Amino acid sequence: MARKKEAHHGGAWKVAYADFVTAMMALFMVLWICAQDKKILLATSEYFQSPFNAQVAKSKSDGIMEFNSSRPNKGSGSQDSGGVGASSDPKEVDLQFLNSVASDFYRLLNLDEDFAAKPIEIQVTSDGMRITLFDRARKPLFKDQTAEFTEWGNFMMQNLSWLIERHRFQVVIEGHTRTGMVFPEGYTAWDLSSDRANAARRALTHYAVDEKRIDRVTGYAATRPVPDEPTDSESNQRVTLSLSMGKRERKPFDSSPIQ
Repeated sequence: MARKKEAHHGGAWKVAYADFVTAMMALFMVLWICAQDKKILLATSEYFQSPFNAQVAKSKSDGIMEFNSSRPNKGSGSQDSGGVGASSDPKEVDLQFLNSVASDFYRLLNLDEDFAAKPIEIQVTSDGMRITLFDRARKPLFKDQTAEFTEWGNFMMQNLSWLIERHRFQVVIEGHTRTGMVFPEGYTAWDLSSDRANAARRALTHYAVDEKRIDRVTGYAATRPVPDEPTDSESNQRVTLSLSMGKRERKPFDSSPIQ
């Protein structure tokens, strides 16, 4: 007579147990996070709302810092060993985020490190970024003495508009010219600088940016040259965009107990 085969129990209990352990771990993480200092909660919230490259160095400066994509640690001060989550100062977290955005923009434009005649300059400030687009003979932003963008200028504005709208920056646009330029009768440096600033505004809103994000558009002619540059230098032919985080849609983290 054949021996009756022994019954084998299924492995469903293992799946249920794994789900139980996962749920308990998630509960533990929530309870641990809620027990942390409010500043740490805010920093954690900022990190998950706007993830950024943790390898980008922090800057403890409250002033303006020129971004250098080849040496991101320059001028950034000492770093703690705790990584991004260890910072309890929201301002430091914002500076890390801004440096990451600047680095992404350089990669989008596929720029080489020719700092002798750079077509763009990015400065990280305490409340946002200042991006200067230079109109140079080697890589012109506009067609000769007009407010019409070149192919390179349109490419730059298209990528810049994506960056602004993605991160919800507010924008102030300024147009500048150099001295010594000759204009047709009835047209001045004031007109050209204002027209170029408005051309930048139109390009941004055409590609992606909501018009409500444009705070101000101004032309300064040649009244505000670049520091330490001759007034007739081509470096003064530029459009500057100040990107502010001050009006971004950022809700404060609520640390009150869960009801």
